[in-house]
Amino acid sequence: MWARNLLFVGVCLAGSVLLGLTLAPQSERPRACDPTAWQADFRAGVERIDAAMRRSWSSRGVQPALRAPEWTIARRMSLALAGTIPSLQELRRSGAEPADQFLSTWLGELLADRRSSDYLAERLARAFVGVQEGPFLIYRRRRFVSWLADELQANHRYDEIVRKLIAEDGLWTDHPATNFITVSIKPDQKKDPDENALAARVSRALLGVRLDCAECHDHPFGPWKQSQFRALAAFFGQTQQSFTGIRDRAASMESPVAPQVESIVPAVPFHAELLPVEGGRRQRLAKWVTHPANDAFAQATANRVWAIMFGRPLVEPVDDISRDAEVPEVLKLLADDFVSHDFNLRRLLAVVASCEAFQLDSLQKTSDDRDAAAAEQAEAAWAMFPITRLRPEQVVGSLLQAASLQTIDHQSHILVRFARAVGQNEFIERYGDSGEDELLPQGGTIPQRLLMMNGKLVNDKTQDNLLGNAATQIAVLSPNDETAIETAYLCCLTRRPNAEEAAHFQARLAETGESTRRQRLEDLYWVLINSTEFSWNH
Repeated sequence: MWARNLLFVGVCLAGSVLLGLTLAPQSERPRACDPTAWQADFRAGVERIDAAMRRSWSSRGVQPALRAPEWTIARRMSLALAGTIPSLQELRRSGAEPADQFLSTWLGELLADRRSSDYLAERLARAFVGVQEGPFLIYRRRRFVSWLADELQANHRYDEIVRKLIAEDGLWTDHPATNFITVSIKPDQKKDPDENALAARVSRALLGVRLDCAECHDHPFGPWKQSQFRALAAFFGQTQQSFTGIRDRAASMESPVAPQVESIVPAVPFHAELLPVEGGRRQRLAKWVTHPANDAFAQATANRVWAIMFGRPLVEPVDDISRDAEVPEVLKLLADDFVSHDFNLRRLLAVVASCEAFQLDSLQKTSDDRDAAAAEQAEAAWAMFPITRLRPEQVVGSLLQAASLQTIDHQSHILVRFARAVGQNEFIERYGDSGEDELLPQGGTIPQRLLMMNGKLVNDKTQDNLLGNAATQIAVLSPNDETAIETAYLCCLTRRPNAEEAAHFQARLAETGESTRRQRLEDLYWVLINSTEFSWNH
């Protein structure tokens, strides 16, 4: 008995030290690049976006919302770039940062964090190769995402990454970019890549146009012709897979529906003057897609980045930017800034995160129909931050992080990372994943709410478990009820409780025994995680 008591005391003492270090502001924090220092004109680029947005608000007669609280903006950044809410450790550590440098430092560290590279790689991979595992043996999605994350972590030029997707040769294992090609192979139909599927990927994911709507016949409502789609697909007509991997052979693409076999000359649907004359077919297409003067590529990238940051794109759908209609001025400015700074994706993300629209409050007045209509109009004009439901991986990432006082990242213990990966995969499978249609507006479902309210993962991460869960550690180690409630709010909602909330929960904890107090703090954690505020980006 005495041995167990001694062990318990030792654990409590160790936990006290851990909690003290976590709750206390820390003067040291790993330094990362300050986005404002990347380029001398970074602030000027942000101000150009802000000025264009203000002109749009003025022309629409819309009044922008006030600026959101600092920690709310930091939460948005973390969800958009790392797929999780901030940790208590990160929030406490940020207290040592000068107020005028807090967000720029927070953003710089996020963009340099491996968590962001991994998360953004997965988001981009959904557009590049989809979410399915693809053909067995000749396709490695995990290898592709890992390679893409490495490229993003090194901050390689985005145009160079895209050129590798289109034009890389070799095996899909040691040349991971070729998985962009091999995912299109349908072994039950043919052993070589599907040129039509590749043309559709290039047009939608990289150019932001739905040229594949003209695959079978001329588009009935748009400008695209079937001949244009076939001509784009012809760039992949010589591509084959063999024992040496992806290669191009010297042969013409044949049209399977033509009355006679015909050679289709590769051609691009617009900006034909930018297509190189020399080189292989895929090499020529890769250079054309990423040409600095090809506005479609830069605008499609900027529109997708905006969608990742805000939860919805500037132009909807994200892969259907009209070549005939005028695009928003903000999108043009973002695309021009992206091109003029050597296709620096990290800078593009930083510009969007630093612009005024991203940092506005999401508060909506709904006292009467007129105020509700005004709020809806303001949100449509980006005059307030749009409230969007968290994606499945953001929900589970935030849940797992809320259950830990320490930041869960690549420096965490391998067992912590392994448990996180297993729990995340199981949760997403049950919660449901919208796949490639991730940016389409979707409501919550009853099974999703039941999973949050009664699911095993939520129960495991909120129940009484001294060694593993933040809820119990806070209950046991906090010096008073006020600190315990505040810490729970910071862990789950990235804010302190307001006066009414604090008073309510303090009354619930007042004059309770140790066992009852721990149970009620566990209930508080469960309530916060199941709150609407937890599962929405706002």
